[in-house]
Amino acid sequence: MLLSYLRERLRLTGTKYGCGGGGCGACTVMVSRYQPGTKTILHFSANACLLPVCQLQGAAVTTVEGIGNTKTRVHPVQERIAKAHGSQCGFCTPGMVMSMYTLLRNKPQPNMEDITVALGGNLCRCTGYRPIVDGCKTFSPESNCCQANGNGAGCCLNGDSSPERSENLPPQLFDQEDLLPLDPTQDLIFPPELILMAETEPQVSQLFRGERMVWVSPVSLEELIQLKTSHPQAPLVMGNTNIGPDIKFKGAWHPIIISPTRVQELFEVTKTPQGVCIGAGCSLSVVKALLEGLVQEIPEEKTEIYRSLLQQLGNLGGQQIRNVASELSVVTIFIHFIYSVQEILLNKDFFVGFGKTSLKPDEIVLSVFIPVSRQGEFMRAFRQAPRKENALATVTTGMRVMFTEGSSVVKELSIYYGGVGPCTVSATKTCAAVIGRKWDEQTLSEAYTQLLDEISLSPSHPGGQVEFRRSLTLSLLFKFNLQMLHKTKISRHLVSQSGDDPVGRPIMHRSAISQATGEAVYCDDIPKMDGELHIVLVTSTRPHAKILDIDISEALQVPGVVDVITSKDIPGKKFRTFTGIDEDILAQNEVSCVGHMVCAVVADTRKQAKRGAALVKIGYEDLPGPVFTVEEAIEKQSFFLPQRMIERGNVDEAFDKVDHVYEGEIRLGGQEHFYMETQSMVVVPSGEERELKVYLSCQHPTYTQESIAETLGIPSNRVSCHVKRVGGAFGGKVTKTSIIACITSVAAWKTGRAVRCVLERGEDMLITGARHPVLGKHKVGFMNDGRIMAADLHYYANSGNTADESLLVIEKILLHLDNAYNVPNLRGRSVACKTNLPSNTAFRGFGVPQSMLVTENMINDVAMKLGCNAEEVRGQINMYKEVSLTHYKFEFDPKNLLRCWDECKEKSDYGSRRKSIAQFNQQNRWKKRGMATIPIKYGIAFSDGFLNQAASLVHIYKDGSVLVSHGGTEMGQGIHTKMQQVASRELHIPASLIHITETNTSAVPNTCPSAASFGTDANGMAVKDACETLYQRLEPVRKQNPEGTWQTWVKSAFIQKISLSATGYYRGHDLHMDWEKQEGQPYAYYTYGACCSEVEVDCLTGDYRTVRTDIVMDIGRSINPSVDIGQIEGAFIQGLGLYTMEELKFSPSGVLYTRGPSQYKIPAVCDIPLQFNVYLLSGSDNPHAIYSSKGIGEPVLFLGSSVFFAIKDAVAAARVEAGMVGPFTLDSPATPERTCLACNTPFTQKIPASKQGSFQPWALNIP
Repeated sequence: MLLSYLRERLRLTGTKYGCGGGGCGACTVMVSRYQPGTKTILHFSANACLLPVCQLQGAAVTTVEGIGNTKTRVHPVQERIAKAHGSQCGFCTPGMVMSMYTLLRNKPQPNMEDITVALGGNLCRCTGYRPIVDGCKTFSPESNCCQANGNGAGCCLNGDSSPERSENLPPQLFDQEDLLPLDPTQDLIFPPELILMAETEPQVSQLFRGERMVWVSPVSLEELIQLKTSHPQAPLVMGNTNIGPDIKFKGAWHPIIISPTRVQELFEVTKTPQGVCIGAGCSLSVVKALLEGLVQEIPEEKTEIYRSLLQQLGNLGGQQIRNVASELSVVTIFIHFIYSVQEILLNKDFFVGFGKTSLKPDEIVLSVFIPVSRQGEFMRAFRQAPRKENALATVTTGMRVMFTEGSSVVKELSIYYGGVGPCTVSATKTCAAVIGRKWDEQTLSEAYTQLLDEISLSPSHPGGQVEFRRSLTLSLLFKFNLQMLHKTKISRHLVSQSGDDPVGRPIMHRSAISQATGEAVYCDDIPKMDGELHIVLVTSTRPHAKILDIDISEALQVPGVVDVITSKDIPGKKFRTFTGIDEDILAQNEVSCVGHMVCAVVADTRKQAKRGAALVKIGYEDLPGPVFTVEEAIEKQSFFLPQRMIERGNVDEAFDKVDHVYEGEIRLGGQEHFYMETQSMVVVPSGEERELKVYLSCQHPTYTQESIAETLGIPSNRVSCHVKRVGGAFGGKVTKTSIIACITSVAAWKTGRAVRCVLERGEDMLITGARHPVLGKHKVGFMNDGRIMAADLHYYANSGNTADESLLVIEKILLHLDNAYNVPNLRGRSVACKTNLPSNTAFRGFGVPQSMLVTENMINDVAMKLGCNAEEVRGQINMYKEVSLTHYKFEFDPKNLLRCWDECKEKSDYGSRRKSIAQFNQQNRWKKRGMATIPIKYGIAFSDGFLNQAASLVHIYKDGSVLVSHGGTEMGQGIHTKMQQVASRELHIPASLIHITETNTSAVPNTCPSAASFGTDANGMAVKDACETLYQRLEPVRKQNPEGTWQTWVKSAFIQKISLSATGYYRGHDLHMDWEKQEGQPYAYYTYGACCSEVEVDCLTGDYRTVRTDIVMDIGRSINPSVDIGQIEGAFIQGLGLYTMEELKFSPSGVLYTRGPSQYKIPAVCDIPLQFNVYLLSGSDNPHAIYSSKGIGEPVLFLGSSVFFAIKDAVAAARVEAGMVGPFTLDSPATPERTCLACNTPFTQKIPASKQGSFQPWALNIP
């Protein structure tokens, strides 16, 4: 593939590996081709991971390195994304840059829709997308309009430029006037030699022979037909968006592949009055552009089919996929295509199975004919998918009706569905029952009944969601009816300060430019070393079994395979200990989950290692009774000890004295970290004195250093760990990273050669665990006025097969169960359930998002039980109001919590919008709006006090430049940028003189993890300490020469033998928690905030759109507002994903289904709120942290639950119309499936529920 060619052969590492399946956009490049017929150059973006090099004859490929760099000239796209603070960890940035660059090559002044479409195929896990879009929209003429900025309500076009309006807008974080202009004349030209070659050289067939495969590229239709006749089983590859992933992920093998991308007949387009004939090789983007032109050219009544296809094309795949995928994949209804000399109707008989058609093996599709619509013909296509764009549909449908002229009698009707069978399904009987009858309510009612009988699914249907799918077949028909009736009319603030002081200013991320140019070096970008080997892990295929034997003989026979590492090869400790519980580095006698690491294959190349890993034979003896869910764990008492409990007051006694007692529960699913850079490391033995250098992507290099040393049986001073930057982590690069590093180190130790380990996305998701799924149960006692007097909460966390950090997670769950509420009698109990799923681990928030969701759901139930507004129960009645004690007896002042709550309601215009929502819901039956405001009180720092210390090392060189090393790792959170600001302030020098070096255990030893939102607090104080020491040392020199410069002072100090190097140290807070006494001070302080979100829900499909989000956060005095607001936005979008769309699916035997972006959907550009406002609370001080700032990395993630509760609010409005009031269960995430079923529309009521226990579900209900 092009990606490996670029990275390994050409060493162009700016193009990143993110998923290998075209789902994340990290590998985006621009491909340019000369069109001899029109003498034009076509530019399009493409995924390098899916693009075969064999297909690129005559094409020019532009990577991020080719458009600009820091040594010559940075391209405006690179600069604007960087200056708009759109690059945090930076791993996705080159792909974003190339998508936008390609758009500008085709359209130098794009509109906002062009920009969002161009970025639709790129994923980012850090930023929340808003700053990326902000940077890109500076190229758009629309960018200065309020409506483009999401502030249409008080748009300047309406004459609203009042001071009040300006005060309510968030602060601007970059200056649009200080940007490089876009000059298309400075872009790279298309190579003239390729133009000459295309115009003069005759086209000849090409044949490429690989080790196991032959690639043939014919140039004529006759040759293509001959090849297909000779090799009928050989697949045809156009964009490689289907065959490529099958080869990579499913192990498909084709000895011969035919690529007809140069057969001109497959790309011809012919327009006729009857329709358009499109060559079968045309890409989806070409088809889309063609249909858009036709819609403008021909009368509207003839465009029904074209408009329906455009509706589907807009949401199918990302832009990169549409640019290369051929158009036959989406043409599904009433379209003719011609191949050879035959014409075949594409109807119910054409599709005969999953991915199979009625075509014979030696037949090919030449073209597709799409007719114009006829008079009186109405057609629509609908799709419901886990994500609005770039996601495979759950159910898709095409419907067409034609009436007898001048009447409502149905003359023709066709209804097709996808997603409810192995192939496209025609509702033939339903159509026959309707044809000839009037289109009215009675006819439709009977059609629903007929459709329900005709489209049936087994309860164990692959993909699950059976009730939802069946419901969609009905509700989408109803949506078709609604649209047809409508168509036919049948009835932010910054503190002033010294101009030279960088602290408190929105300084650009110090690596943003190099990340945008692709020059930033990540672990797998390190050049290959001489003799370097690659390692691939072999994991268990059984959830609970004894290992009988491991046969590695066949693996060792694979060419290039050097060795197979098992637990017997570990010279030191064969296990790691987390929270007092041992975990094997490699399984020795028993496996306890699918994905348990058993051994590892080492080879010259990754492909050889992967081939060898597939040949390792492991003999198993299954053990009885695997445990997967928390219910099974409770039944079998399968827990990690200790269990935790905390209580204040007398809960049981209080329940006897309240007006109401209510019990409820909520389930919260897990969440994959989905850092863009997968687990990566390179271990290099030095060759003497048992030294190892380890280059890796992790959050806790010291722990990895200790782990490797103990595993190899050597002192820690022989191991040095180096972390330059991390391409996202979110808690997922601590424990499992250390274990994988140990395995890789054993391989390097045994072979004496450098070993590289880079997990593929599917491996990473299988092995490394996720956020803990939790079952939360509550019993609450409350008064008629809404006062909660007693609450008893139980948390059951699905920890997986090892303890990992689960015991710490369940402790933090209990410490945050009060959130912002003063409940006088409060009890919480939490349990870490031991199951046979991959071990779950730390994730941003560390149990708090699970804990507070249960609490907020309890509050919501109280409000629904009393029939009052949830915000009243939260803010006016139960919130902490004055200096108070928490349930663990820690005193705090909630003043800023209340300020955040009040300002959020004010800035969001909560009162008037509540009234507007009520009015909207009265006027709309099938769409409902909801709104929710959620507060947060989040404890900052580690409750184990020893983890709060930090150290630094600062050197001043004779030329005045400064080198800073500290113990924090840069993961996109901007810690290096903030440390640069701290050093700049303390040394009173420009930030340009300061360089932050890599995190290195040889420079700063005994570091603590970059986690708990405490990295800046601790390391900032350590850097401050070192800089203060140095500045004080220079005091005599400054007094001797007060008119001197920094450089002259430094030189003079060196001559006077004054040390220009200093270590800094910060002892940290002495925090603790005594679980026996149930009291302590586990946190240094609290970060407060509040968030108001409004959504609009389609009750028929469960789809939702976040209309607006307003966040107010108290982060003290921000060291860098742009970095902090980026953290706020990114955390919120990650929380939105957790609570509304991200689902981990396991088979009944414990196999993880969701192993990549095609199955697991994180939020994309299309999911950001239409209006997204972030405000920082002014006038806030925090004496407990550096420069009065506050930690912000984790707290805001929970505020994504405001979207969840807004959805629940909208669903409640829908349920009222169904005659249902009071509390109801809506588990998290609130996917379209759960939302639709909870709305309880007449269509969902028609679906009979499957009897529990009568079938095996497709997926487990986790937790």
